[in-house]
Amino acid sequence: MNKKDITILLVDDEPDILEIVGYNLTAEGYHVVTAENGVEAVKLAKKKKPQLIILDVMMPEMDGIEACEQIRKLPDLQNTIITFLTARGEDYSQVAGFDAGADDYITKPIRPKVLVSKVKALLRRLKEDDSSDNVVKIGNLVINRDEYKIIKDKKEIVLPRKEFELLSLLASKPGKVFKREDILDKVWGNEVIVGGRTIDVHIRKLREKIGDNSFKTIKGVGYKFVV
Repeated sequence: MNKKDITILLVDDEPDILEIVGYNLTAEGYHVVTAENGVEAVKLAKKKKPQLIILDVMMPEMDGIEACEQIRKLPDLQNTIITFLTARGEDYSQVAGFDAGADDYITKPIRPKVLVSKVKALLRRLKEDDSSDNVVKIGNLVINRDEYKIIKDKKEIVLPRKEFELLSLLASKPGKVFKREDILDKVWGNEVIVGGRTIDVHIRKLREKIGDNSFKTIKGVGYKFVV
C-alpha cells in the first residue's frame, strides 16, 4: 500500500499537536485528517475509514478511551490500527488503552522523528491479501486470520488487534516457547517502543478470554501456547 493511499486520523484538543504532528506526517506523504475531540473523531472515522488513528486520551466532550471503544464497535474499522497519545502514567495508559481496544500508545511530549518512525512501524503491520491458509484449528479453538475472528466452543470471541496477533503467533506453533524479544518484534515491530509490561498485560487479557491454562509463562524467557 502506497503512502498516498493511507489515511491517518489525528485526534487531539491541542492545536499545536495537530499542527506539528499533522505537518510531519503529511511531509512523509500520508493523507492526514484531524479532529479536536472524541465525538468528531468517531464521525470522521466512520466517514474516512482511516488505516491508522492517533488518539489523545484527555479530550473534551468525549475522551479517547470512550472514542476508541465506539470505533472498535464499527465493523468497517475492526482492522484499523489505533494508538493513543497520552501524558498519563504508563501503567494506567497501557491497561485502559488496551482494554478499550487500542493497539499501542505514544507518550507526550512528542518527538517528531520518533513519532514518524513509530507510525511507519505500525503501518507495516497492515498485511496485503494473502492466498495462504489463514485458518488455524487447535482443539476447540479456531483462529481465522483473514477475518480477525476467534471461535471457541462454537462461540465467537472479539479480541483487540494486538491480542489477536499475539494469540495467532503463539498458537501458530503450540508448545514452542516464544522469547519476549521475538514476540515484541513480530507483534509490535522492532522499531516500536513499548513498555516492559506490554506483553504481560496482553497475556493477562488473553488468559481471561481464552483460558488461563492455554498459556504458560517461562520465567525469564517468554511464553508458549499449551494444547
